[in-house]
Amino acid sequence: MTEKNKLIIIEGLPCSGKSTTARYIAEQLGMTFVDEGSGAHPADYEFDAYLTQRDIAAFSSDEQEQILVSASEKSGGYIVPLGGFSGALFDKLLHYKIYDFLPWEIERPVMLDKWREFTQNCNDSYVFNCVLLQNPMCETMMRFGFDAAASEAYIREICDIIKPLSPFVVYLRNTEVYDSVKQASAERGDDWLNAVIDYHCSGEYGKSQGLSGFDGYISALEERQRRELAILGRLDIDSIIIVDPQTDWQSAYTAIISKLK
Repeated sequence: MTEKNKLIIIEGLPCSGKSTTARYIAEQLGMTFVDEGSGAHPADYEFDAYLTQRDIAAFSSDEQEQILVSASEKSGGYIVPLGGFSGALFDKLLHYKIYDFLPWEIERPVMLDKWREFTQNCNDSYVFNCVLLQNPMCETMMRFGFDAAASEAYIREICDIIKPLSPFVVYLRNTEVYDSVKQASAERGDDWLNAVIDYHCSGEYGKSQGLSGFDGYISALEERQRRELAILGRLDIDSIIIVDPQTDWQSAYTAIISKLK
């Protein structure tokens, strides 16, 4: 790996092999691999709530004490990791979850502050599974129903912040989305499939398109991939697009490592 690339981000649709690819690259180049959902992500709030002082004041004194023990004071409020809570207090805090529940005018500056904090304090070289395209697109497109221009503007803000790290994006493009998800759903089970179908079809984008069921989910993914590739092509960021890597993983990995080296 060249010394300049302190951040490599693997992007693509679900079931495209992002986490496996990210792990492989990290091992080959001696970098730190960070998967999605791994907890305490250095650049993302995966399962955290954001509360203002006014929000906290609405809780009982005992609940406030529990919250503040776990909270970090940032972005004009408090970041609270949800993993340490359960029961009724967890249910209350869930309504302040940064992803899925907060309004965009609160979520956007909080997330951008997290990216700034990561960039300013980055003393290692990382390989991330998604977070640059997938997570912003899931929020701006799927959840809020924003158009492609609004999604791109937000992603550009992130790219401007991480520019000092000379980021590199590996995009795993899938031309067989239906078959890939069908195969993965057999392995991941009905609970996973039902959850992702509900998320993609019940959000503002899904409702605006009248999406439902498995076919609706696939339609949402295909449109998301189309938008992501168009946005990636206009970003001032180094990248490589690997088409259908599942047909020949060894060739895909060789191409990626060669490009990075």
